[in-house]
Amino acid sequence: MTPPGDPLDPIALAAEIDRETRALPDQGVQPVRAVRRAWSRHLRSAPAEAVADVAMALVHRQRWVAYELLYHHPGGLGCLGVEEVERLGEGMADWGSVDAFGCSISGPAWRRGRIPDQALHRWAASPDRWWRRAALVSTVPLNLRSRGGTGDAGRTLDICRRLAADGDDMVVKALSWALRELVVWDPEGVRRFLDDHHDVLAARVRREVRSKLETGRKHPARRAT
Repeated sequence: MTPPGDPLDPIALAAEIDRETRALPDQGVQPVRAVRRAWSRHLRSAPAEAVADVAMALVHRQRWVAYELLYHHPGGLGCLGVEEVERLGEGMADWGSVDAFGCSISGPAWRRGRIPDQALHRWAASPDRWWRRAALVSTVPLNLRSRGGTGDAGRTLDICRRLAADGDDMVVKALSWALRELVVWDPEGVRRFLDDHHDVLAARVRREVRSKLETGRKHPARRAT
């Protein structure tokens, strides 16, 4: 690792992080996360802008590692604006990448006022299914306590309304997730949303969100036979 006092070379550091993760005999989440945690400790006192540059250089090699480096740096999200957030999201092409982006980058940045509502509105109207999913997943950190959420029914339901009739499976699943996280804070608002949009909502959304409202679970417990 580069000594903390040395100027950071983002490209070289990204290459080293990539090399270390690829060299692991076990490519599971926990071994890779252990490498990320070691680098997070190492870079903790580095300028946030420098860590953002490392993440930008790393994102197309180790996407969720890049996101977590920024999320866990004390000032990492504070140096991001719309341009930087969208650069970090370029090339997302699977649900895992989108969910890591929404929970670690765009959602927390939105909650902190680093990106405006209009950016999320634009994503929700995108022809790209992954950006539409990202708009919904970005609401999760507004409401999920473990991600610092304190409840935001207004912004959550605004995005959900924009995508209520979207039939893409990846968007449908994210819509269910977004509404289920809001249940903790505003169950009556979620009930009204289900009633108001009943005719256009996918059956999965109606089923999973009503189960969350009634049982506290995504799926009701099966009865013993």
